[in-house]
Amino acid sequence: MAEETKKVEETVANTTPQVEETTAAKAETVATQEEEKEFDWYAYENDGYSEAKVAELNDIYDGSLNSIVEKTVIDGTVIQLTDKEAVVNVQYKSEGVIAINEFRYNPDLGLGDTVEVYVESLEDKYGQLVLSHRTARVHRAWEKVNEVLKTGEVITGFVKCRTKGGLIIDVFGLEAFLPGSQIDVKPIRDYDVYVGKNMEFKVVKINHEFKNVVVSHKALIEAELEEQKKVIIGGLEKGQVLEGTVKNITSYGVFIDLGGVDGLIHITDLSWGRVGHPEEIVTLDEKINVVILDFDDNKKRIALGLKQLQPHPWDKLDDKLSVGDTVKGKVVILADYGAFVEISEGVEGLIHVSEMSWSQHLRSAQDFLKVGDEVEAQVLTLDREERKMSLGIKQLMPDPWADIETKYPVESKHTAVVRNFTNFGVFVELEEGVDGLIHISDLSWSKKIKHPSEFCKVGDSMEVVVLELDRDNRRIALGHKQLEQNPWDVFESTFAEGTTHQGTIIDVKKDKITLVSLPYGVEGVCPKKHLRKADGSTAVMDETLDFKVIEFNKDAKKIVVSHLRTFEEGEDKPTTKSTGSRKPSNSGGANSSVKANNASNEKSTLGDLDALAALKSEMEGGK
Repeated sequence: MAEETKKVEETVANTTPQVEETTAAKAETVATQEEEKEFDWYAYENDGYSEAKVAELNDIYDGSLNSIVEKTVIDGTVIQLTDKEAVVNVQYKSEGVIAINEFRYNPDLGLGDTVEVYVESLEDKYGQLVLSHRTARVHRAWEKVNEVLKTGEVITGFVKCRTKGGLIIDVFGLEAFLPGSQIDVKPIRDYDVYVGKNMEFKVVKINHEFKNVVVSHKALIEAELEEQKKVIIGGLEKGQVLEGTVKNITSYGVFIDLGGVDGLIHITDLSWGRVGHPEEIVTLDEKINVVILDFDDNKKRIALGLKQLQPHPWDKLDDKLSVGDTVKGKVVILADYGAFVEISEGVEGLIHVSEMSWSQHLRSAQDFLKVGDEVEAQVLTLDREERKMSLGIKQLMPDPWADIETKYPVESKHTAVVRNFTNFGVFVELEEGVDGLIHISDLSWSKKIKHPSEFCKVGDSMEVVVLELDRDNRRIALGHKQLEQNPWDVFESTFAEGTTHQGTIIDVKKDKITLVSLPYGVEGVCPKKHLRKADGSTAVMDETLDFKVIEFNKDAKKIVVSHLRTFEEGEDKPTTKSTGSRKPSNSGGANSSVKANNASNEKSTLGDLDALAALKSEMEGGK
């Protein structure tokens, strides 16, 4: 018991100091906490600025910053430059960094310069403000060009390069197009001379859909030229001589710039001589003196002349030149009807095609001459007042008709070339310049020819004989059939009236006339009523019958025959068989006594016709 009490007292004794120590520690801790409550830790962490002071300073700082919105264009100041970057202050809580190549158009960029920038982002993943100068220039440029288009303000741009049809211009950082026609009031042939230069322009068109800008330099000077033009036009008078510049050359003339007013020199007014192309007389940009020939009421079309400043070549023509003289010149113009020959500058004469050769058949001047040929000719007519001259070449050649009677006497035989046809005959050429006519009736003794083309063709050689000669009118009548004996002299006895011959019907005409093929290639005419046969029927096409000659006309070369007469009147004349019959046929109407009589007569007359058969063979051989 006593031991337990002793242990309790020892435990209490040991515990009392610990409790006292714990109480003291707690009191110390409470005191420390009270001290910490009195210490300003915010001020300690913010360099002695209290929270209220920091809030006040933040308000002041925020008030000094710009209110920046993304995707807008603002101005900034360059505060630092390196080889690769430019640091720009836009009065924001951070600066922006822009690649230096965005300023390459401005090699003079320096610290403190104000530049326009585009806010792409207020903060990237690194907390950095993202700006772009190139994008800002584009946005500002579109704003400016739209404003300039409305106001008509003159702007300055840089010519970057040439392109198809014009030039590319840098305007406010945009690429604008300057058409070639808008560079100047006169046509520009070399665009490269403008590349790399600054020029003034006016914005004339904007295509917002395709982001295209069209500018014009011509528009700037047109107003000034318009005033100059009024002054020049107001003082124009016909006959006035002015200095101008060759602006444009075309195939039909030359446009001259008279100082803001254009005039045209027609190709015919460039020179008194023939001009193939205006480039032979003038060159581009050449300064020349011109005379005003005419202009319209509004003086918008001005006709100019260059040759009028020189004396007319006809006024300098040799006074001794007269008809019959021989001149030399060069062919400058060819036409079907003739050639124009320039015998001196501005003086021309016409050689008509009929004066190029003694030949009578139609030809063109191109068959004799070509442009550029040097020719010698004789003056045929000369009119100094009208300034006209006609020339001839054939006059310097021997006239083939001079000794025509000697070369082509009547009844002489020659070979000619067929040159042309007419309804009434054939024109043939005996030699160059000597043509003759073969009348259609002089082509053949026996053959009936409707048109000469049935007998020959152009280019054929033909034997002819001279029938008549008219030197004064230069006419020769020729014949072809006269080369052979006239078979109608023989036919006159062979086909005498009353003789009977076998023939074949070869054609039935509508006018009651029938053609009958008789012996020796002769054709006879049989009236329709004389085609009746003994049985009362009528002979038809291709039927072979006996025919009696009832009429023979040597001059008209006409033989009229009849089958009817062979059995109505009988026969008392010789009978011949047709050599040209096509189809043997029994007459059917002739009695046996008539046939027997014909047969006996035929035997007795064939021996008498040997001469006619020989003539026939000769004609066939000639054909």
